[in-house]
Amino acid sequence: MKLVATMASGLEAVTKKELNQLGYQQLQVANGKIYFTGDQNDIVRTNLWLRSADRIKIVLQEFPARSFSELFDHVYAFDWDQWLPLDAEFPVQGRSVKSQLHHEPDIQSITKKAIVNKLAEVYHRHGRLPETGNLYPLEVRIVKDQVELTLDTTGSSLFKRGYRTEHGLAPLKENMAAALILLTPWRANDPFCDPMTGSGTIAIEAALIGRRIAPGLHRHFAFENFNWFDPQLLKHAQKQAQEMIKPSGELTILASDIDGQMIAMAQANAQAAGVFEDITFKQVAVKDLHLDLPNGILIANPPYGQRMQELELARQTYRQLGQLFSPQTTWSQYYLTSDLQFEKSFGRPATKKRKLYNGSLRTDYFQYWGHPNYQHQSK
Repeated sequence: MKLVATMASGLEAVTKKELNQLGYQQLQVANGKIYFTGDQNDIVRTNLWLRSADRIKIVLQEFPARSFSELFDHVYAFDWDQWLPLDAEFPVQGRSVKSQLHHEPDIQSITKKAIVNKLAEVYHRHGRLPETGNLYPLEVRIVKDQVELTLDTTGSSLFKRGYRTEHGLAPLKENMAAALILLTPWRANDPFCDPMTGSGTIAIEAALIGRRIAPGLHRHFAFENFNWFDPQLLKHAQKQAQEMIKPSGELTILASDIDGQMIAMAQANAQAAGVFEDITFKQVAVKDLHLDLPNGILIANPPYGQRMQELELARQTYRQLGQLFSPQTTWSQYYLTSDLQFEKSFGRPATKKRKLYNGSLRTDYFQYWGHPNYQHQSK
């Protein structure tokens, strides 16, 4: 099957590296997506293991269409009974970019009608199909008159790991938090710090990475309800993933926040994720935080100050971060914010900046690379 992993714009290289590490080499990278080939096993593995992706979809059809009759005929010609049982519930989402067919509701309804007519013919039905069975989420996307019709194997987005029982006002998605870590050289035996942990997502994702816990281990996927999917494949992959988990107690992860309620929330989420013992939680203001160990990685998602009256407060925080952590020369530091003037407040230019999207919000990932000194560290 031709498969496609989708991700937030700017994270393509991160997901590509993850796919490479899982053994996938023949990859085709596009904006917000990576194509690869695989079978049912690969659908299971990528849903279970990819930390930075949003979804895994099966590409069912690709063809050009500049009229609704072309769209209908191509969709109708497909062997839909190979994928959808008689009672399948199959909502169709429509998307169109720079195409002659641009009215998305019409694109959805024409595609749906073609599938219904074909299934009705194959299954010898008159009138409407029941759609009382399992869910098969379809999407028809037209970009520059090229149609791509996909079946979503994931269901709820992969960022929904299942552990976040509580979150603050502007939580960072789990797959975004994981991507921020994967963009650093952090290794499980290095110290790690999130000084503004909020609901704990960055620290928890670090613990999952450090202990080699599959991010999708405790959630469900859309493919589990496909009538043609072998249920033993997921059970086998979950069992293998369980056996790969490293024991607790070997990580040095500090998660702190000035707000005691947020610390309690983060602790509850870490407990749900099974990594409570791997993270040291501390209620402390940034200005009072001390990093005693050398050669660490610090990642912070500080307040962005999007409203004008909040911006100066946010910039005061950035100044504090700069004053406090600039002397930590063996630490590499990473800050995500939508304030493009961050470096001015922080007090020095970043080694590197990377444009990322936190949801629909444009942000920059400001990277300050340290100079680790491992000479005096024990192995």
